[in-house]
Amino acid sequence: MTHYQRVAQLRSANDFLSYLQTLGITLPFDAEVSSGLDAPLAQPLQVDGRTIGNRLSVLPMEGWDGTPDGRPTVLTARRWQRFGASGAKLIWGGEAVAVRHDGRANPNQLQINTETWPELARLREGLVAEHAVRYTRTDDLLVGLQLTHSGRFARPDADNRLKPAILYAHPLLNRKFGFADDYPVMSDDDIRRLIDDFVAAARLAQKAGFDFVDLKHCHGYLGHEFLSAVDRGGRYGGVFENRTRFLRELVEGIRSEAPGLGIGVRLSAFDWAPFQPGAEGAGELAPLDGPYRYAFGGDASGHGIDLREPFAFLDLLHSLDIRLVCITAGSPYYNPHIQRPALFPPSDGYLPPEDPLAVGAADRPWWPRSKAHRPELLYVGSGYSYPRSGCPTWRSMSCAPAWRTLWGWGG
Repeated sequence: MTHYQRVAQLRSANDFLSYLQTLGITLPFDAEVSSGLDAPLAQPLQVDGRTIGNRLSVLPMEGWDGTPDGRPTVLTARRWQRFGASGAKLIWGGEAVAVRHDGRANPNQLQINTETWPELARLREGLVAEHAVRYTRTDDLLVGLQLTHSGRFARPDADNRLKPAILYAHPLLNRKFGFADDYPVMSDDDIRRLIDDFVAAARLAQKAGFDFVDLKHCHGYLGHEFLSAVDRGGRYGGVFENRTRFLRELVEGIRSEAPGLGIGVRLSAFDWAPFQPGAEGAGELAPLDGPYRYAFGGDASGHGIDLREPFAFLDLLHSLDIRLVCITAGSPYYNPHIQRPALFPPSDGYLPPEDPLAVGAADRPWWPRSKAHRPELLYVGSGYSYPRSGCPTWRSMSCAPAWRTLWGWGG
């Protein structure tokens, strides 16, 4: 397999720049660290009448340290206290929390319901208290909760078996994860009941003191799957308007039942077809039978980017008066190298098919294009963490962007 330079071995900004040049890629960075009150990442900003005290964010994670009935543990509380200690002023979700049992991605994921919400409230209170001890001011701290149903990738029970809820028969993913093409899909009535569960969860999140909820549309989970449901019939599939109906009805229900609660969306802004281990374990595109139809923000090749629908989605967020949007890409389940660039893959994954820095350089420019398309939105980037192991050695290079995902790759 091709050798990729470890970023930690690049001892200076010039070393890093030289290596980028050998790759033939452009990845701009600041060669001088800006610090103090005038630093760009120290600047506050306004959203929905609130001040966020700086430009650093903690992203949500799918935790594995809850109880079988979805409650936090001492380990969960310690992690949230560290979120508060971090200094970040936007806590995008802290945790990916399932809105009901069958939506959990693992049997120790948190769940929000009438029994667990007081404990989630205490998690938030512990975070805020720790932040107050270290930074005094908390009125410029915005804390949200990510609401999710894991859909195709649900493993809610102690047996850790995949128990998917799917919207359509995906010819490659059905085969990859071992269930038949005629595996039952959710009905429109099933979806309506799930929307009610999301709305009830949002109401409880507001009761627990959270400032906003993130309606998760990323990483192959159910919200994201709606966006690629081009082969589904009925109200929730086919044309773009139908594939975004789930989001519109969630927003309508939350605004009705939890007035004043903020809303954000974490979006996989583009996706590719599944990858699989190839020669010497390096990832390669899974064989396609024809043009690939199921990549929201992707093209027919299965490994390209087409921004027309992502831009339409941003337009929809603007029309719904949703300003908070966190940008990510792909899925950890079938193309992790675009979602979390890394030299060392997940245990069930593949070695990177190209240098992770090249992936970042190719994919990330769509973010400034998004900002140019819809400058009214507040964007949180992700996937900057790959070079974090080298940050302490880059004495003249700003490493601040890596802090945006310091706490995990996110859910």
